[in-house]
Amino acid sequence: MTGTRDDDAVRARMPADVDAPDKVLYGLTFRQLAILAVAAVIFYGGWRSLHTILPVPVLLGAAVVLGGLVFGLAVGRRDGLPMDQWLLASIRHHRAPKALSTTDTTSRTPGWVDATAGRMPLPAPLKLPAQAIADDGEIALPGAPAAIVAATTVNLALRTPGEQQALVDTFGRWLNSLSTPTQVVVSAQPVDLASHATGLEATAPRLPHPALEAACADHARFLDDLAHRRDPLRRQVLIVTRAPEGGRGGHAARRRADDTVRSLSGLGVTTRALDGDAATAAIAACADPYRPPRQGGLAAPDAVITAPPARRPKPRRTSS
Repeated sequence: MTGTRDDDAVRARMPADVDAPDKVLYGLTFRQLAILAVAAVIFYGGWRSLHTILPVPVLLGAAVVLGGLVFGLAVGRRDGLPMDQWLLASIRHHRAPKALSTTDTTSRTPGWVDATAGRMPLPAPLKLPAQAIADDGEIALPGAPAAIVAATTVNLALRTPGEQQALVDTFGRWLNSLSTPTQVVVSAQPVDLASHATGLEATAPRLPHPALEAACADHARFLDDLAHRRDPLRRQVLIVTRAPEGGRGGHAARRRADDTVRSLSGLGVTTRALDGDAATAAIAACADPYRPPRQGGLAAPDAVITAPPARRPKPRRTSS
């Protein structure tokens, strides 16, 4: 017997549309059938009300046009969403205020602000789900606190079938151990190679050997050329863990994040629970991934921002 475990690896196909709604009748979902049924009732009521007033060809033509629009609304899709949900989202976006502010704008405002309110609408209050971010990275939410774990990726194509099966089993055990809502966010973010090239150029003259200086300068030119010719991206994986609602004890979300780090260590990935500054930067990057990071990081939602003390000018010396 020369067989190995790799030959006995179990393979199973999983469809990509596991979240697709079930088909009820004639390949249509319950939502699509509900839209068509409501439209049919409206058309029937309009026919009973107008067939004695308007000619029949006019009613038939209007029914064909409106029926086509309703059918397209029921079965059409746009940007991965059903057409009715896409239209509702577009209406909500059109009616929602475009300027938001974290300060309370509903209180009394100065007169000069009221004078310009007709030409430029006042910003609406920005309601963030996160109320505060602690120093240990625990995010205060209305229901239960949450924490973020950053992880790297695993290339299964470079593993043997036995190793792939072991990795899938480890990941499956972690999924089966979850008892609270958990979110896995995979995003692509741009890499700033120009700043790395600038730093290498500044470091090259301080190297102890001319060969090292030449290699460092050559690598800096390579990174600068790559930054101008391509748009390099890096993949970021964030795992958001939440504490159970009504749980006792503090830092429950942070403890779940630490448990996630230990559970995923068997996959061969590098995981770490984010602290307050890293969690704030990760949330800001998810909201605007193409915005370069600020120097010094971002302030937390409950942080108090103070200005640095003003420098006093030095007195000038006068020569007698």
